[in-house]
Amino acid sequence: MVDLNVGVVGLGWVAGAHIDAFKSVEGANVTAVCSRRQLDESELALQYGTPLKAYQDLDDMLRDPSIDIVDICTPHPLHPQQSIAAAKAGKHLIIEKPISLTFEDAKSMGQAIQDAGVGSCVCFEVRYSQHGNMIRSVLDQGLLGSIHYAEIDYYHGIGPWYGQYGWNVKRDIGGSSLLTAGCHAVDLLLWLMDGEVEEVTSYSNRSSSEIFAPYEYDGTSVSLLKFKDGKLAKVASVIDCLQPYYFHIHLVGSEGSLLDNRFYSHKLKGQTKDRWSTLETALIDSGDVDDHPYLPQFQAFVDSLEKGEPMPLTDFATAFETHRVVFAADRSAAEGRTVRLAELEG
Repeated sequence: MVDLNVGVVGLGWVAGAHIDAFKSVEGANVTAVCSRRQLDESELALQYGTPLKAYQDLDDMLRDPSIDIVDICTPHPLHPQQSIAAAKAGKHLIIEKPISLTFEDAKSMGQAIQDAGVGSCVCFEVRYSQHGNMIRSVLDQGLLGSIHYAEIDYYHGIGPWYGQYGWNVKRDIGGSSLLTAGCHAVDLLLWLMDGEVEEVTSYSNRSSSEIFAPYEYDGTSVSLLKFKDGKLAKVASVIDCLQPYYFHIHLVGSEGSLLDNRFYSHKLKGQTKDRWSTLETALIDSGDVDDHPYLPQFQAFVDSLEKGEPMPLTDFATAFETHRVVFAADRSAAEGRTVRLAELEG
């Protein structure tokens, strides 16, 4: 099979991580980039270690018949228009999170992708992390029994020391604490809980630190999720904290519990309830995009295209459901009431 060609739109920090990941993906190569800046192709080749055709106009890239996949790495508000244009041009899609800043735009994107019949991958790459897959394996083997309560929380202080701070503070670009970052915690929660959220109650506030004063929206939110089958969960998204990065995971089930990479299972003979057992794995412990598990995710996407099958775990339809919960949570915090997911028509 001929390798698929990838065109990356936007050329910031995350785009560089995508380009590096694709160097190790079998069956696809990044061959072009599109940026509003005027780019020198010889300099690009030196910087990224691979030949890259440079475009300044997305429509020009979309007219290139050699481009099979368009990888959207631009600021959040640009994702809907660019994704819809790429889908209409018959290009498969990789879309960085969040897919959009509004529920209406997300619906339009989903419709365009469905109408075009193209493949899609949304960068909720935590589902492809070693930590996430270790937990999924523990659940699949029944070591925790039936989960009835979970907490997955995202603590990542996005201040002036972090590359995206300059634009992340803007409401019309960052969106909300959940949209810009905490959605990773919501997405992993939904994957591990195996259920449909019925309603969300969310609250938000912000740090009094001058470091985070430029934020135009609350940097902290906490959301309580009720599932249709009675399960309960909590997600905190805190991007105005002063602490090391921490992705907190606590699952409580009928046969045991898991806390980050430690667990207790009543099904394993010889364990004692006064001490956790440790599962050695690579933790979700960094906000650096260079540490994100893009490689296994992109490989799975390319493999799915070759097989003519939907992308496993992080296709657009799955990511859309995660965003529905996020949009409901943000509405709940803004309006001071519980929001039922049925209020957001899919």
